[in-house]
Amino acid sequence: MTMKNLFIASGLSLALLAGCQANDSNQEADQTTNQNQSNDQTNTTSKETNNISNSTNSEDQDNNAKNNEDQEYNSKQSDAKESEENNKADQSNQAAYPTMAETVTENNGQLTVTNPDSIYVVANKERNLPADFVPENLVEPDVASYAPQGDPKRLMVKEAANALEEMFAAAKEEGYELKAVSGYRSYDRQEAIFAYNADRYGKEKANQVSAQAGQSEHQTGLTMDISTPSIGSSLTEEFGNTPEGKWVAKNAYKYGFVVRYLKGKEEITGYQYEPWHVRYVGKEAAKDIQEAGYTLEEFFPNKK
Repeated sequence: MTMKNLFIASGLSLALLAGCQANDSNQEADQTTNQNQSNDQTNTTSKETNNISNSTNSEDQDNNAKNNEDQEYNSKQSDAKESEENNKADQSNQAAYPTMAETVTENNGQLTVTNPDSIYVVANKERNLPADFVPENLVEPDVASYAPQGDPKRLMVKEAANALEEMFAAAKEEGYELKAVSGYRSYDRQEAIFAYNADRYGKEKANQVSAQAGQSEHQTGLTMDISTPSIGSSLTEEFGNTPEGKWVAKNAYKYGFVVRYLKGKEEITGYQYEPWHVRYVGKEAAKDIQEAGYTLEEFFPNKK
């Protein structure tokens, strides 16, 4: 081969080599471009996915917030409905009992009760029992008593006497000893007691610790003063601090009794706190009164 041909051949080889290198470079560039485009598409897809995910999360959060608001609203509605139903039930329960306005009449400026033989009678300083009223079916409950045999203080209306027996038996079974002190008192007997206290303490003091004739629950035969041997037959506030007194305050309603003159209610009842004085009103009313924490004056509304 001549030098000229060799030069031409070498030139072709270099050209072919340069072409191949150029093609390789172009291919690499194309691959890089394609890869960048692929990465861009992937990034775009990833962003779109993230945006969709964020949007979904935002929608979920909105839905959760709405669900929480709905639940809170429904809960409030349910509570309001339950409260309304309870109020209606309470009103319905109290509507089953006579009101004080329906069970009194006025004679010469004095209010006299018209239902003295009812277990729901309310006698107090403003509501008098008829002077000639004597309850029927007075019996002597079979319970331990400080009063001697034959003493009228041992007597109660039969329904109340049976309930007292049940309560004393339950207390004894739980280890508490109760004794009856004073039950029924006639109008005349109450008149004599008040006169004695007025002479000894003065009329104002006597009016706080004892009732005037016609205003005493003892005349109804539905009441019993009770005590316990640990304090003798004394009727004092100390009874409320004894195990027996605490048991009575907590459990008397189960047998139809309420503690008639509560602490802190003196202005309502007109009498001092008397933890020993239990009054029979029947199990249904006693439970309602106990749960409400009411006196009889509060429980039996003074309206028609």
